[in-house]
Amino acid sequence: MGYLVGIDLGSTSLKAVIYDLRGNALARASRPTERVNPDPAHPDWAIWRPEQIWGGTCQALQEAIAQLDDPSAIKGVAVTGMGMDGVPMSKEGQWLYPFISWHCARTKPQQDWWLEHVGAERQFAISGNPVWAINSALRILWMREHEPGILEKTHKWLLIEDFVNFMLCGEFATDYSMASNTLLFDQRTRTYSEELLRISGIERGLLADPRPSGTLLGHVHAKAAEATGLPKGTPVVLGGHDFLCGALPAGAFKPGVVLSVLGTWDIIVAAIPEPVLTPEAAAMGTWVDSHVARNRWAVMGSAVAAEMLEWFRDQFGADERRRAEAEGGVDWDYLMAAAAAAPPGARGVMFLPHMSGSSFPIVDASSSGAFVGLRNIATKGDLTRAVVEGLSYQFLQILKGLESGFGLQAESLVAVGGGTKNRFAMQNKADVAGKPIETPEIEEATPLGAAILAGIGVGLYRDEQDAFDHVARPGRVYEPDLKLTAKYAGWYETFERLYPALKEVHGRLRNQS
Repeated sequence: MGYLVGIDLGSTSLKAVIYDLRGNALARASRPTERVNPDPAHPDWAIWRPEQIWGGTCQALQEAIAQLDDPSAIKGVAVTGMGMDGVPMSKEGQWLYPFISWHCARTKPQQDWWLEHVGAERQFAISGNPVWAINSALRILWMREHEPGILEKTHKWLLIEDFVNFMLCGEFATDYSMASNTLLFDQRTRTYSEELLRISGIERGLLADPRPSGTLLGHVHAKAAEATGLPKGTPVVLGGHDFLCGALPAGAFKPGVVLSVLGTWDIIVAAIPEPVLTPEAAAMGTWVDSHVARNRWAVMGSAVAAEMLEWFRDQFGADERRRAEAEGGVDWDYLMAAAAAAPPGARGVMFLPHMSGSSFPIVDASSSGAFVGLRNIATKGDLTRAVVEGLSYQFLQILKGLESGFGLQAESLVAVGGGTKNRFAMQNKADVAGKPIETPEIEEATPLGAAILAGIGVGLYRDEQDAFDHVARPGRVYEPDLKLTAKYAGWYETFERLYPALKEVHGRLRNQS
């Protein structure tokens, strides 16, 4: 008997989940991730407090471990979570400044500087990163400009997972997938780029040494054991970036398996045997990371998704909320029932899902969303269906972008995340894509992926495939209605014309507002 612990540091919650070797969740607990806006002079500045990140993690671990009959059966622990947020640490292991949250836009000037002095194409050719204002290197440049005294005292800049690992076992380290978020990592050599360090002036010594995910890092020391409830000496293994950890129990480390992580965003990820860092890939807004699976890289295309359904419900779902309160159920049930009753094609109504801009394969942060084809016969059900169909077209557009830019063949589509609970939307996704989509019965894919890496690191699994064979849970498969697929193929051609047709109009509206 053996247990494995996955710690998931998410933007809304800090989770601790304990699994057996078959991937069954035996115990779990969570605490909120408390984002803070502490500076009245800069109300848009957002931070995470290190003491809350560590304290919440300790509380979640204590609660989860208390549910076990035999905590001594815990054989390993690994951490996963969000990507770019880091904290400066002294040589003595004290944090010197809060984590600057990915919600915080304070480093826009540093982003502009980076684009001028490095350039988006050269950046991608080295690291596989687009240049986002939230990348770790830009936070370090901000610190150098605004808090030089703190940076002078900094021994290591630790990303958030690496911080929790340090608190558990006292080791300064990172993994390849997390280092991929810094703007400073060379994907071909899997070391920090001397060219990018030279241009930026960032000292190599500030950065934790990168190692493969699944590497045994250290062991839980006495102070951490007292704080967390983990047995002293428990092995601490390097985990990795959350969406890549989530790919492991879904099988998306194997060629031909494409994973959709459905939530606020639809993150489409696939494993590739070597990094593809071409100008064409950069122009599509692709993200190329080192995978948490050994000797693999990952290509990712993503777009905002469920957030638009949430917006539609908030703005137009008052009747459904009242009905749910009166008759039972939830408002989503009534909205989706009306969408399902509307005819395919939504009576000519089409939705462009660019309400937060477009990130892949069309890169245009200033693009806007739109309903088109509205006539006085359109119902709320038609509009709801149009939103669902628009998100499905967007999914197909991302798939086609990955196929054309990387030669990927989506032999198997797998979906995980909260969005998979919407059965109508999942069926529509399969109908539009013309391919079956499986939603495996995984108990929280992201912390399970971290637990898998812990199991690999301590030798309980031989490798990723062996772990997958242990934890795989076949789930519901949404088979496409190929007659509908043929119709959607024609409508998709119209969908692809929406963005170029509306680009100028949206630009004029922005300039006039």
